[in-house]
This record gives sequence, C-alpha cells and structure tokens, in this order.
Amino acid sequence: MKVLLVKVAAALVLVGIGVVLYFRFGGSISGAQARELVSRGALLVDVRSPEEFDTGHIEGAINIPVGELPQRLTELGDKDEPIVLYCRSGARSARALSLLQRQGFTAVSNLGAMSRW
Repeated sequence: MKVLLVKVAAALVLVGIGVVLYFRFGGSISGAQARELVSRGALLVDVRSPEEFDTGHIEGAINIPVGELPQRLTELGDKDEPIVLYCRSGARSARALSLLQRQGFTAVSNLGAMSRW
C-alpha cells in the first residue's frame, strides 16, 4: 500500500510539472521558427512596454503592450493569420498567447524572450 501511494504521489508531481511547463512555454517556438514565420508574413508583436520597445526591438515588430492587447485586437488582423509574440523574458508573451487563444486567434506562436530571436 505504501509503495502504491509513493507511485501515485510521484505521478501527480510529474503531471503537475508538465502542466506548469505547458502553461509557461505552451505555443513556444525557436528563434529559427519565428524568423521563418515572419519571413513568410507572420505579424511580429512585441508585448513589452513602449519604453522597453523604444530601447530596442526586433526589426519589423509592432508594439502592443500585453495590458493593452484586449483593446487593440483589431490591429492584429484576421484571427487565422500567423502572429509571433515576444517580450523580455517570455512571461508577458505567454500571457498574450493565452489571451489571444481565448479570443479565437488560431495561429499564434510565442517566441518568448526577445534574446531567442
């Protein structure tokens, strides 16, 4: 009985880790994949603050801070067109990915940190 409980507890821990990783990095793509999508016409969206954007950003990106995203959805175009999101560390772009998916956007990818470009 004790062995079974240990195995169940270990399985639950592994499932929990998987869930955390999915929600933290779900939709995550590599820099090479992001560059390929953008070269094929994907919209590149920097979800950092305007001040951060002004200090440097990926060429061709538009700036829509994650906090403004719900009010600026029309700037993203058709919900089936590809979008690549990024920020400083990946946390805000992960939030933006989740928000866009809940709003029906179907082709959203998360580069995560701008340094991965």
